[in-house]
Amino acid sequence: MLARYAVPVEMPVPGGATNAYVLGDDERLLVDPAARTPELDDAVESIDHVAVTHAHPDHVDAVADYAAAAGATVWAHASFAERFADATGVEPDCLFRPGDTLADTGVSVMATPGHAPDHVAFVADGEAVSGDLVFADGSVFVGTPDGDVRTYLASLRRLLARDFDRIYPGHHGPVDDPAERITETYFHRRDRERSVRAAVESGAQTVDEILDAAYEKDLGDARRLAAKVVRGHLRKLAVEGHVQWDGERARPTVVVQ
Repeated sequence: MLARYAVPVEMPVPGGATNAYVLGDDERLLVDPAARTPELDDAVESIDHVAVTHAHPDHVDAVADYAAAAGATVWAHASFAERFADATGVEPDCLFRPGDTLADTGVSVMATPGHAPDHVAFVADGEAVSGDLVFADGSVFVGTPDGDVRTYLASLRRLLARDFDRIYPGHHGPVDDPAERITETYFHRRDRERSVRAAVESGAQTVDEILDAAYEKDLGDARRLAAKVVRGHLRKLAVEGHVQWDGERARPTVVVQ
């Protein structure tokens, strides 16, 4: 059983809302309560546990309220408990690790870092609540300081390998054809990487120069976020030895014959 609640938030997020979910078997788990709503207030009596896919503000702001109102057990990623407490103002009652099942909910945890280092998906009955990993429409922000393109691509591959029947993302509606949508998202990200690398190889050095060369359209107000995405790709390309990147300027890697 799964119920989705679109929660309006005052942050610049896709669609202007973050999806909260209630799922589980004998015990019920609330995932990603971004804010209080009348609909979620009505669901409080059925909630036994609270957890989040990751600790970004647009996914956690009502964790404290609903944990207190429901007397719920608060869960956090064992490797990022301090990050969770700082974001939510709540010390977790229990810690999970990828692969764990949360109490008697029947919901297991899948590691999906990339958009954020603490990112996970919650899995039950062949479906996944996937946070900001893949959307039914549009792309996911993967940029500095939290994003890691290498681990994000690995998480997409891991998600694809699980062959889920349906995916429930943190924004927008469900993903009804996960394999197709994950593949599209993966290759969109690889295409952007190729554009960034080609820009560097053609002589662009600063982030602004790379933005002008790698993006075909006028970015307008999105330019600041796109710059963070470019920095994320440059960090990946530098780690893999494809470019040199000192945080300010990028140059092609010189191949010594």
